[in-house]
Amino acid sequence: NSRLCMSSAVAGYTRSLGSDGPPCCYEDIDHCSVVVLIGTNTAECHPVLFQRLLKRKKRNPNSLTIVVIDPRQTSTAKAADIHLAVAPGTDLALLHGMAHLVLRENGQDVSFIDQHTENYKPFFDVVSRWTPRKVARFRGIPEKRLRDVAELFHRRQRVLSLWSMGVNQRREGTAVVQGLINLHLLSGQIGKEGAGPLSLTGQPNAMGGREAGGLAHLL
Repeated sequence: NSRLCMSSAVAGYTRSLGSDGPPCCYEDIDHCSVVVLIGTNTAECHPVLFQRLLKRKKRNPNSLTIVVIDPRQTSTAKAADIHLAVAPGTDLALLHGMAHLVLRENGQDVSFIDQHTENYKPFFDVVSRWTPRKVARFRGIPEKRLRDVAELFHRRQRVLSLWSMGVNQRREGTAVVQGLINLHLLSGQIGKEGAGPLSLTGQPNAMGGREAGGLAHLL
């Protein structure tokens, strides 16, 4: 489990943040205003966590917006406020397109970027090429839906992103993880209550396996 399903998350965290420890925790689910589920059928693969989301949504529907990014119409997607049924293998382009819109709307957290990030200029050069029209055509989604999701980031709400095997098992899985982390860094949606990129494991008791010595970067 650790070496196969979590290696992309570990490499993405390490390259972007210098450590493979997620900068958020499950308690953030109770405080976020937006939850983005990308590449995960959480309803079936993480039912306890998903029920925690739904119970909160039921108590106060206006307190939480659920966004699902998945090519499939899963049980998770059916519970979403926004479902982006993207073409398979185009999730990194979507993340670049969202970052493009955050920048276009001046939604970047300039103070956070200056104090806590590096290589902003190369990142800016990459995402500047991924215009909304280009991304919408490439991903097979309406341009308005792309703008709706990007707006949730640049409005500076508390955004928590959750992902699993749909991202980690991709050929470019590490790059997708980094793209998601970069979106959080760009908007300052990290290091505060209810916000950040939080990877979900693939199988039950994966943590138990790691505690027994089965780690993603060594045996």
